[in-house]
Order: sequence, then C-alpha cells, then structure tokens
Amino acid sequence: MTPRILCVGAATFDTIFKVPAIPATPTKVLPTACIQQAGGMAASGGAAIVRLGGRVEYWTRVGDDDTGRRIIADLSAAGLDLTRVRQVPGGRSTLCTILVDDAGGRLVVPYYDPDLDPDPGWLPVDEIKRCDALLVDARWTAGAARVLETARDAGVPAVFDADISPAGVLETLAPLASHVVFSEPALGAFTNHADVDSALRAATARLPGFVGVTLGARGFRWLENGKLHAVPAPEVAVVDTLSAGDVFHGAFTLALAEKMTIADAGRFACAAASLKCTRFGGRAAAPTRSEVAALLRR
Repeated sequence: MTPRILCVGAATFDTIFKVPAIPATPTKVLPTACIQQAGGMAASGGAAIVRLGGRVEYWTRVGDDDTGRRIIADLSAAGLDLTRVRQVPGGRSTLCTILVDDAGGRLVVPYYDPDLDPDPGWLPVDEIKRCDALLVDARWTAGAARVLETARDAGVPAVFDADISPAGVLETLAPLASHVVFSEPALGAFTNHADVDSALRAATARLPGFVGVTLGARGFRWLENGKLHAVPAPEVAVVDTLSAGDVFHGAFTLALAEKMTIADAGRFACAAASLKCTRFGGRAAAPTRSEVAALLRR
C-alpha cells in the first residue's frame, strides 16, 4: 500500500532568481535564471514525498487572492491533495523572493501576512488517525500544535521540521512531536549549545521523542538509546541548496511511514537531499525514487 502522509504548514509563492553572487552591499543584480512556483517547508517536503512514491494531503490556509489561487493550482499540479486548503476571505497569501548564488547558497525573504487568520479550528483532525505519518513545519504555530497534539493522542508518527523560528515556537511545538529533526542553527538556538553532540544530548533530555539534526554536507546525526549515531551525506556537485532540508524531511517522513529503521531513513533522506542539491529549482528539483535508489547503490 502507498503510504498516506499528511503535511501541514504555511504555503508560499516563490520567485527564485539564480545570480552569480549574493551581494553584500546595495546594488542591482542581473539573474541568469528565474522560476516561480508555490513552496513552503511542509509543502516542498510533501512534493518530494510525491516524487518518491508517497501520497500527500496538504493542510494550509491562503488568502482568497490571485496568489492563493496560484499556490493551490501549482501544488495540485505537483501531486498534492489540496482539498482541505482554506482560502481566508480578505486574506493575503505569502510571497517569498529567493536568491540562489553560483555556489549553491541562498538568501530567502518571505513575507507572512500577520492578519492571515491563524485559527486552526477548521482543521479536520479526526482524519489524522487514518494517516501513516505526518510532516509539520513551524510556520503556522496554532495549526501545527493542533495537528501534533492529535497525532500524539492517536499514536501516529509525526515529524516536526524544527528550523529557526520566532521566540517560543520551537519550545511550544517540539515537545508535541514523536520525531523532531532540527536544522543545525535551530538546534543550537533551542539548547544554547554550539557543539552538535552536546546540543543533541541537551535536546533529548528536554523532549519526549526522537531527536535528530541535519548537518548539510556533513549528513545526519541523532541520539538513540543514549548513543550518538550518524550517516554521511553523499558527495555531490552542489548547484542549489534551496529546499534541500525540506526534501530531507519529506524523505525521512516517508521512510518512517514505510517502517524503515532510523539509520536507513537517514541514509534515504540524505541521498534525496543531496540529489536535490545538484539541480537548480528548489522543490522542483526533488529526485525520483529510482534516482535515490541508484545513488544509494553507488
């Protein structure tokens, strides 16, 4: 059976420019390429899951504007089920401008409308018990908390993509998830530890579930039964790191839904994220299942 995965977060409409370098001073930059597409952390993770063979339903809210309609159309075209998306009357959908330089680095500038109704009361949480796993990001705190609490009570695995967030968000959401996968900066901010292994131990002492951290080209580390474990990331020629973390979290969630071990899930997710980095285009560059399998064989 194809795993059914629910993704929940804040959707964006992205304009992505490829530039020679990200400027350090005010200037005009002429891009060498440009694409526009819907995104967001959980949305991009969900698109990666679809590419890797999973089924994804995506819960979010957007404005009832042209941007919101483009977001719904674009993510639907990527294979996500957006039946449950709420279009907020009078709301303004999130816009994001992104620069990706020739070294693969990026500068991300999102604008989230503070007046976009955050109330999660409309979410059909009774359906969560029928899912195989969840992927939740930190960009819609009220919705994430409601979904994570329901998944916890239903015993459904829920991965929280713990990235840098406003004060208090990680502290609110991380304890609710069965699996918390931090970015390295977010783990440091959450624990006030610069050393990754010390930070992992500190976070594990504070959280009831699994704790891991993505380290980019250095792979993935986690603490299990009191022992530190790691899997490396395959070496690749980096073109664009945008959405690599989202692809990792999507692949990791799919692997959990498929009952892989943590080590195998980490290897699978590292391979998927590494392949994404070899192509320009953010989430649109997520790999297929056969591409990941071929890289793992090598």
